[in-house]
Amino acid sequence: MKKKKLITAEKIFYNGIFYSMNETQQVWEAVAVKGQYILCVGTREEVFSWRDEHTEIIDLGGKVVIPGLIEGHLHLMQAGEVAAQVPCFWLPKDVILANVAARVRTLKPGQWIKSVFGWNNEVWEDTSYPSKEELDAVAPENPVSLGRCDGHMIWVNSKALEIAGITEETKNPQGGEIMRKKDGSVLGCLSDNACTLVMEKIPPMSLQEREEALLCAQEELFQWGITSVMAMCVTKEHMEAIKSVYEKGKLKLRISCALGGLPGESDGGICEEYYRTGPVIEAYDQHLNVRAIKYFADGSFGAQSGALYEDYSDRPGHSGKLNHTDEEMEALVEKAHKKGFQVITHAIGDRANQQILDAYETVLKKEWNPDHRFRIEHFQLVNEKMVKQTRDLGVLVGMQAIHAPKSGSMADRRIGTERAVWSYASGIPYRAGIKIIGGSDAPSSPGNPFWGIYAACTRKDEYGKPESGWYAQNCIPLLAAVKSYTNWAAYGQFEEHIKGSVEAKKLADFIVLDRDIFTCPTDEIKEIKVLRTVLGGETVYQSK
Repeated sequence: MKKKKLITAEKIFYNGIFYSMNETQQVWEAVAVKGQYILCVGTREEVFSWRDEHTEIIDLGGKVVIPGLIEGHLHLMQAGEVAAQVPCFWLPKDVILANVAARVRTLKPGQWIKSVFGWNNEVWEDTSYPSKEELDAVAPENPVSLGRCDGHMIWVNSKALEIAGITEETKNPQGGEIMRKKDGSVLGCLSDNACTLVMEKIPPMSLQEREEALLCAQEELFQWGITSVMAMCVTKEHMEAIKSVYEKGKLKLRISCALGGLPGESDGGICEEYYRTGPVIEAYDQHLNVRAIKYFADGSFGAQSGALYEDYSDRPGHSGKLNHTDEEMEALVEKAHKKGFQVITHAIGDRANQQILDAYETVLKKEWNPDHRFRIEHFQLVNEKMVKQTRDLGVLVGMQAIHAPKSGSMADRRIGTERAVWSYASGIPYRAGIKIIGGSDAPSSPGNPFWGIYAACTRKDEYGKPESGWYAQNCIPLLAAVKSYTNWAAYGQFEEHIKGSVEAKKLADFIVLDRDIFTCPTDEIKEIKVLRTVLGGETVYQSK
């Protein structure tokens, strides 16, 4: 007589094609779950041996299953805030102005109008930066601050400038620019650290508003099959909302936090707070990690604030700027490293990428840690020497593949085609053997991970443009693109032991797709829909 197992499955998911995404890319027929974890994987017969009369049996209808996707770079709270703010995301300028005018009619004079991420002058007929006068015409009595899609520039009106005390005599702060017209007057666009002058005057969101933003983002992410995120630029206010949502039993998303404010934004002292207490690992029932610090080496190409060795092709005499001196950057990295935190740094231009690589190398020579997992986010304009240095130091790169086709024409114009071919170029670090962590940078770019995977292996956007792919030699294979959202992304969060693949003893985080991502025509990848999202064995989303 067969001996009865002492441990039995609470749930069995069967009749699926489970791509494990482990090193051998094994394929399973069924998965048994107990609590949050996978108890057993294998054939239907093997997995069903773990059931008893109480086991719930779920038939997946022969559909393809892959691990829950891990968003390696997004701004979590802002992704949720966008829904409640003035619609700006990649919209025509006249539509944005109409939306601001509509919002004015709902407010009293003096009340702020804002959007964190959104407008993109590159999609306007006139691609020049907008002016304060355009906002003044629709909002003369309400201060307005609208964030550019890259998070490195705000567009403000005269009322906002007045409140911030910005005049023609105001000097640029370190690492920021108050953009001006040819006559020297203030244009109405501020980049990077100059944004602080306005943003510190905007009343903060209430705790309830932040909670609602977090839950809004969580719901959308589940629909895309995202079960874990690396939340960038987490402030004290953000952490308060995460804690409150968890205590109310509503936090389901797994969040790894990279502490630090956006350019121009205060972190509320949270970095220093965690330096005193140390990293937090696998808290909130495996839903929270706080073990990374986020820095900004420079700005963006879109704001012409990415730090370059040579001038911008479309702005002679201007090469962007570094947010910190070499000595300052080295000190920041060293402090975080000594306190036990992973260091993650935003770097766009070649000058910024070289600065942070040199800072990493200097710090690691002083205090070597073979498992430091330092990261560079964007890794946007590099050269062969930097790629080799990155590989030799064991640095990981976070790259947002959707940026390449969506911003390619802008990059060609900003830095010229000779440099642009080395930009947003996932294929270059991939061929060097560097792990790439996928992500979207949402809400600055669309957050759909299948658009990101499609872009990584085709260099096309969600509309299939450009048809030949933007510098298609920089594509990466489909398997690598999926790994960048699964086990490589888990590695980038120090969590490859519990997620990133469908295997026994790992978290029961997986998603059911409407088609096979590995066998469907390449152009269909961007059309993939999630039928079911399972997180810790619980179905948190199911398509209707």
